[in-house]
Amino acid sequence: MVPGNKTSVTDFVLLGLTDHTRLQITLFVCILIIYLLNLTGNFLIMLSIITDSALHTPMYYFLWNLAFIDICYSSVVVPKMLYDLISTRKTISFFGCISQIHFFHFLGSSEVMLFSAMSYDRYVAIQNPLRYSSIMNVRFCLQLTLGCLMLGYFHSLLHTLLIVKLPFCGPDVINHFFCDIKPLLKLACTDTSINLHLLNGITGTLTMITLFLTILSYILISRCLMKITNTEGRKRAFAICSAHLTAVLLLNGTAIFTYIRPSSQSSLDQDRAAAVLYTVLPPALNPIIYSLRNKEIKKAMGALTRKLLFS
Repeated sequence: MVPGNKTSVTDFVLLGLTDHTRLQITLFVCILIIYLLNLTGNFLIMLSIITDSALHTPMYYFLWNLAFIDICYSSVVVPKMLYDLISTRKTISFFGCISQIHFFHFLGSSEVMLFSAMSYDRYVAIQNPLRYSSIMNVRFCLQLTLGCLMLGYFHSLLHTLLIVKLPFCGPDVINHFFCDIKPLLKLACTDTSINLHLLNGITGTLTMITLFLTILSYILISRCLMKITNTEGRKRAFAICSAHLTAVLLLNGTAIFTYIRPSSQSSLDQDRAAAVLYTVLPPALNPIIYSLRNKEIKKAMGALTRKLLFS
């Protein structure tokens, strides 16, 4: 119970993407295909990196972690979204809603920080190729990865704890297709200005800083590439870096659009549309971006596919 003799909400109703039946079926098929591509592509990348000893380098270590996070990140939202597209009542428990918020922001913030670590790895590889192995050693790569995960976890935990303490006494309809902080705060029967300030401030700052560090790394990388006289080597480096930068801008751009703007009803509708981009597309596009522009990955994935098909 909460003050004022109002019953505390134990379940929420998700408004979903649309209430048009035909469009729901179309979206279900499209999102299911994209999600299966996400799972297949990222699992193939992970298995290829594990089975091919030539890929046991820092660059592919980070790529393996990115593939793993992508699978988990999209799985926090997409399976429930798919279920709701074909169900009549789109409900989620309070505990399920809080869990979804926590893991979504934990994995999402960890991924944007991992992108920065990957850009630093590419900078060291191009700037100091002779010292690359000693600088990006196993211990340092593990520390970078654990650092991204720990910062992401505590970032998410802060928001989660603040939301758990809020009273929810109705209405119980979330204007979104999954539980996110902004639409959930609209349902709290108390002042949530502190939560919104922290969301815009901390999440926005985290996203902006990681994006700035990533872009700075690529500015420095570009300066180094201009000094490379080997045309083939320059093209290969540009291909890898441009693929990475494409993935970064797709995820960070939509996240910045969502979390640094003031919250309003119209902005929540826009956030719902933007959320499809950063929850469904990037995890599925990352394997395509990295595999199509990377000869080593294509070779390893081809060998793995032949092994799985003919073994």
